[in-house]
Amino acid sequence: MRPPLRTEAQQRTPKLFKRFTDAAEGTAKMDEDSIKSAYRRWAPVYDHTFGRVAAEGRKHAVEIINQSQGRVLEVGVGTGLSLPTYHRRLEIVGIDLSPEMLEKARERVASEGLTNVAGLHEMDAGDLKFPDASFDTVVAMYVMTVVPEPEKVMRELSRVCRPGGEVIIVNHFSADEGMRGWVERRMAPFADMLGWRPVFDVERVLVCEDLKLVEKRGLRPWGLFTMMRFHKATAAKAAA
Repeated sequence: MRPPLRTEAQQRTPKLFKRFTDAAEGTAKMDEDSIKSAYRRWAPVYDHTFGRVAAEGRKHAVEIINQSQGRVLEVGVGTGLSLPTYHRRLEIVGIDLSPEMLEKARERVASEGLTNVAGLHEMDAGDLKFPDASFDTVVAMYVMTVVPEPEKVMRELSRVCRPGGEVIIVNHFSADEGMRGWVERRMAPFADMLGWRPVFDVERVLVCEDLKLVEKRGLRPWGLFTMMRFHKATAAKAAA
């Protein structure tokens, strides 16, 4: 005997329930397809929406990087909002998973004559196509809540950073309590549609033994974002 046909609403119920269950456990799914889809939607309006909200974090990270020398990798370069603000003595390479975002970044490089931008590549942050120790500074702004495997990405950031160099991240970390925590937990089931995880624990980026946290600072607006600055151990210290 054939089972009764389920209505469309009934068919959706298990998937929706699983999304709420995953969110409660902090495992809401983020995959490459959902990320690309979300940022395809965001690309036309990103600069005037989230780009403005995230301006303080970009400004703070770039101010630190501009005090350094050498090659810089920006992971998750997006539409290239930060590119004109880097000091021209720095050689900048950017990567992003979204071709639509990269198209806008390349237009920005061309229109502003940013000759210090050596390349913009479509690339997975969890599988960087660069040799070990390729960069003096590696920065990932508003990336870790987006990628499917943030721990894997952190290890890749460390791998391509030279010993003695720095890894800088700017990211949202969720609150455990209060109104913000309440809102984040209720947004969590919709991470795949938002394109980022509202619930995200700081421990997920503290996975590299060769990266020492040297600075952590909450940023405006409202402390929604945090800047974390890591120093990569030299070979001798890492072996000790």
